[in-house]
Amino acid sequence: MRRFLQRILTRPVTNIANRFSSKPNLQRVHEALSKLYRHTLENPGKKGLLLSVNSATDRFIIFSDQHKGARNGSDDFILAEPNYLAALDHYYRAGFHFITLGDSEELWENTIWPVKAKNKNTFEAEKKFLAEKRFTKVFGNHDIFWGSDPFAGLHLLSMYGEMLKIYEAVVLRLSIENNTLDLFLTHGHQGDGQSDGNAFSAWFVSRVWAPLQSYLNLNPNTPAASKELKTVHNRFMYEWSKQDQNPVLITGHTHQPVFASLTHLERLYKQLIIAKQQNNEQAVQQINKEIRFRQEEYDYVNSNYTNMKPFYFNTGCCCYMDGDITGIEIADGFIRLIKWKKNNDHSLREVLEEMNLTSLLTT
Repeated sequence: MRRFLQRILTRPVTNIANRFSSKPNLQRVHEALSKLYRHTLENPGKKGLLLSVNSATDRFIIFSDQHKGARNGSDDFILAEPNYLAALDHYYRAGFHFITLGDSEELWENTIWPVKAKNKNTFEAEKKFLAEKRFTKVFGNHDIFWGSDPFAGLHLLSMYGEMLKIYEAVVLRLSIENNTLDLFLTHGHQGDGQSDGNAFSAWFVSRVWAPLQSYLNLNPNTPAASKELKTVHNRFMYEWSKQDQNPVLITGHTHQPVFASLTHLERLYKQLIIAKQQNNEQAVQQINKEIRFRQEEYDYVNSNYTNMKPFYFNTGCCCYMDGDITGIEIADGFIRLIKWKKNNDHSLREVLEEMNLTSLLTT
């Protein structure tokens, strides 16, 4: 029966998915982001959370896209779990507030029951933050279940031992040297015709559409799986955040880290320009080698990358195939892109990029 349904339904389902998801519309995305940002400021605590932050003392770690699954062949989180648990232990002990920015659970491929049963260790680690009111959970498109299912609260209660409100966005209102700066955090699927809409469409995607795609073994185009859509997503996010009156934007969704509006490849090209200007041949060779390696996974460079301002950041993800995880830290007056990776039997934190938060005030 499954093969029969795959044969007759794969093409129409794929066409529908591509129609609504693979050709995002800039105006629709920008309108959705603006509406959500305004709603968070005007109705804090409803769809979005507004937090006042002292940039000198408050600390945040932002992870997204864990995609915790059912411990089967399609579970992308299994290899990353050791680094994730080590990172959470570190940040818990260091007093960080933990924000998980969507797609924490893979609820397109799985029902909630096996995900709950197979990920108790990670839920216990997250629960420690919640017990000290240092945990904020945001939903994405692959766990839109949390924002649409009427029984989501009961599942969260069984996972964390207490009621937990799920948000679509968080605004961190930073106090920096007598100035105020908003950081707007959301998963990044806003404006996607397949994943973002009214309550009925959200329910339909989480309970009917996504399970159907999973049953047919389809992987419809999403920014996490498509180089083209990563490019489109990054451009749309950057162009929204650079507009006057809009805040600095932090998302997930693509599984591709972006720091200060630049992907790692774009940053390498900027470093190459500097190395050539300095006639540093050794650095030129090393950077070119790294560029060739990175081009195998992602070869797009924005034509305006040398002039882009630091308005947009992306956490990357917690489900890379090598088990590494990336995230964004906001601490000690800095914003940092960090990676946790295995070194022998230990998980080590590595700072990939950092900049002073005061730099965001002058852009």
